[in-house]
Amino acid sequence: MKKNKPSPSCPEGYRSTCPIANVLDILGDKWTLLVVRDLLLSGMHRYSEFQSSPEAIPTNILAERLKRLEAAGLVKKEFYQDNPPRAEYFITRKGADLGLVLQALGEWGHKYIPGVILPKEFIEPEIRD
Repeated sequence: MKKNKPSPSCPEGYRSTCPIANVLDILGDKWTLLVVRDLLLSGMHRYSEFQSSPEAIPTNILAERLKRLEAAGLVKKEFYQDNPPRAEYFITRKGADLGLVLQALGEWGHKYIPGVILPKEFIEPEIRD
């Protein structure tokens, strides 16, 4: 199968000028938006807190997704302990702007998937840039 080459007019590092395709390159797997959800809805900041989510994200995938979110500027990592190194993760303004997307996904799921529970409200996330 022939792979499409990125167009010369694409933003650097992306394969398309389509914003949906480019966002899916960052967020389009089954785990990444759940990590963003946990930051926005649950106020989770520590690795162990993310692991306690009901979806039980595997540790290797969690580590990779947090790195990817940090590289994309959606999450900021701050160390609170040096030895052994321990970090907390905070949503950035760029990441917090995904709140409306998550809200829309939640409303769609509530409407079309029997038995799902729509969260009452988003928390006010602690944003760090």
